[in-house]
Formats: sequence, C-alpha cells, structure tokens
Amino acid sequence: MATTRLMPLHVGKGRTVAEALGRTTGYVKNPEKTEGSELVTAYQCNPAIADQEFLFSKRQYATITGRSQKEHDVIAYHLRQSFKPGEITPELANKIGYDLAMSLTKGEHAFIVCTHVDKEHIHSHIVFNSTDLDCTRKFNNFWGSSFAVRKISDILCLENGLSVIENPKPSRGSYGSWLGEKPPTVRKKLERMIDDALTNCKDFDSFLAALKAAGVEVKRGKHLAFKIPGGKKFIRCSSLGEDYTENAILERIDRKRVVAPKQKQAAPNLLIDIQAKLQQAHSPGFERWASVFNLKEMAKTLNFLQEHGLMAYADLESACDAAAQKYRDLAERTKANSARMEEISVLQKHIGAYSKTREIYAQYRRLPPKKQEEFYAEHTSAIISCEAAKRFFDGLGLKKLPSVQSLKQEYASLLAENKKLYPDQKKAKAEMMELLTARHNTSRILGLTEEEKRREQHQEER
Repeated sequence: MATTRLMPLHVGKGRTVAEALGRTTGYVKNPEKTEGSELVTAYQCNPAIADQEFLFSKRQYATITGRSQKEHDVIAYHLRQSFKPGEITPELANKIGYDLAMSLTKGEHAFIVCTHVDKEHIHSHIVFNSTDLDCTRKFNNFWGSSFAVRKISDILCLENGLSVIENPKPSRGSYGSWLGEKPPTVRKKLERMIDDALTNCKDFDSFLAALKAAGVEVKRGKHLAFKIPGGKKFIRCSSLGEDYTENAILERIDRKRVVAPKQKQAAPNLLIDIQAKLQQAHSPGFERWASVFNLKEMAKTLNFLQEHGLMAYADLESACDAAAQKYRDLAERTKANSARMEEISVLQKHIGAYSKTREIYAQYRRLPPKKQEEFYAEHTSAIISCEAAKRFFDGLGLKKLPSVQSLKQEYASLLAENKKLYPDQKKAKAEMMELLTARHNTSRILGLTEEEKRREQHQEER
C-alpha cells in the first residue's frame, strides 16, 4: 500500500545550488535511517558524492546550452514513496523505488534511492537530477506527473503482491472525478451523437437535421464531416470507425446494417479501504458513497472472473502470473531493441567521425616526434575525434567495422519491430492490470491473509 509524492527542489533564497543539493542528499542518505547506508542504491552516480556530481552536470548544462541557473529553477526532484507497516521488506522497498525512478526518468537522469527504516512505516526517498545524463536537457515535469508517478507505483506494487490504495486528487466535482474517470474523447462524443441521431431518422436529410438540432455543424463536399458543439475542427466520417462512414450511415438508415450497442464489461476498480479513507474525507456522505461504490466494484469483479472462467483462486493466481510475465517479456524485448538502437546510433557517429579523420590521424602518426607537435596543434579536433573513435571500437572489441548501410538496415528493422510490439505491450499491460486488480479485490472480498491465500491455492491445486 504505497503512497507517493513528487517535490521539485529549488535553490531558494540565501543558499547556493551546492548547499541545496547537499542538504537534501545528506538527509536522505543518513546512515542512521538507512541501516548504515546498506539501503542506499544509485543509478549513473556515486551515492557518496551524488550532490557534487549533480552540481557538475548543471555546470556542464550551463556551458553547453548557455542557460544559467536562476533562483527559481528546479535543480532536482525529490520523490517519496511510503508503504504499509509490516507489508514489505526494506530490500524490496528499495528495489521498487529504484524501478519507479528508472521508469519515470526512462534512464535519462541520475538518481539515488534511500530507504528509511527509522519509523513504523518503511519509506524510500528518491532524488533524481533535473539535468539529464547528456547535460543538454532538463526533466519535463509535465502536467499530471504526480498521477503518472502514482500509477507507476501502483503497477509495481501490484506486480510484487502488495496492496494498493486509491489516492485520488480531491476536486469540486463528483466522486467519479475523484477516481480519475476519463471524459470521452471528441470522437467518442461525435459517435454517440451520430448514434442518437440515427435512432428515429427516416432518411439522410432527417439524420442531418437531427444532428443540426443537437448543435452539430455539418460540412458536405467530397467528404462528409461534422463538428460537435465546442469542437475545434471538423472530423471526417471516414476517420471514425467502420460503422460511421457515409456509406455505413446510409446502410444504417435503410436498416441494412445493424450496430449492436457497445456493452464491454468495465474492468473493476480497486476497492476502497473505507476506514482509512474516513480519516482523510470530511464529507458525512463519504462512507455511504464508498460502501455503494465497493458493492458495485465487487459485482464488476465477479462478472470479470466469470467472463474469464477464473472461479478458482489458483486459476486467478496463474492468470496473474502469466499476464505479468507476458508484459515483462514484451517490455524487456522493446527495451533491448531500444538499447541496441542507441548503440547503433553511437556506433554510426563514431564510424562517421573515424572515416573523416583517419587520414589526418595516419599522417600524424607517420610524422617524426619533432613535427608531430606542430601538426597536432593544427589538427587537434580531428586527432582527438579519431582517437576517441578508436577507443570506442576497442571497447567493443571490434576488429572489423560494420558497414553503415548494414547498421541502418538493422536500426530500421528494430524500429519496425518496436512499432509492432508497442500495441501488444500496451494491451498486455492493460490485461495485467485488470487481472491484478481482480486478484486484489478478490483477496479483500474473501478477507484472505497471505497465509490463507497460499493455503487456499494449495488446496485448489490438490
């Protein structure tokens, strides 16, 4: 049951960048809180001097981009992740914190993860550099990043068998908006309005009249297009689903095409821990609403399990494990492809530099020592580039350089494969989340402890 909070770290008044970084990293690395620094891990930096490395990267950023750090610039991000007492080990908490930071930064920013065990609840502090590893860009703290962090954290917790709580952002809207329900897209709104207009129309003209009466603008020409009230642009019918093209609409009017209403069973949401939430909510109607919400989600969970034939807990566990493994396999495959594409890009860069400078470098090496110094001063950049390329090739153990054309073909092949894999990965992730949520809710409904879950699974397998 993890809660997260993302906090930008500013320089502030009366202190330097070094002081601001040092104060934060010093606190999170405190040996008394991290079992003698045993629960401190890092990525692309030395945790002992992380603040100095962060500071150096910012100086490099200023040199490369010409942009100077100001008082209100974000110099780092501090992320805190807390867990339910007694539910997790410090080592697993640190690993989940590391995976969370890696997923959020996409491996483009250095970070440290420090897990504190000095309080009843285990919690991790993650501090990552706002400047990326290349020192050319800064982390984009996008709108809704806190919700993205929470979602990544929830996925990691569910994958590791931990409970998850809903922590929606309070608003003046309904409880549904608290839970983060997404409003329909413009296209979905248009499809619904077309469905409504087709309900009682007799011909195409009456269909258009019904849309206009609903406030929809109609544009007829080579392509039939509509713009919903408040919409920014017209949308062609041909760009909607196959049941919304102009020919399909005519067929639906003539009753030659029947479109069944979409009744896809909604995936269950996580049940609410009402007692825990009552400590946060001040509305007198919250407990009643939450109880009704939980009853509805229990029904959804049961329908979901029946639809998928998962009425035995062991089957549900197996399905969750298989779905999680499928998602991990696809994610690792796309990640490996992306890593290889990055290697190819760097290799191509060095091959290009080497081909342009090897003749100059060969001339330099043939000169006697007395003349090399003068030649080096005149061709410093080319010689350094050639030597850097040779060191890179030696590091890879390359005795023969691959052709640029073969690298381009390999890159294109990997890119095409990733484009095919991404939809499958997205689908696998959604299926995994549905199953993990169903398992979590089933455990809550049955009131199973971890020991009882294992006993139940063992009995079902016998």
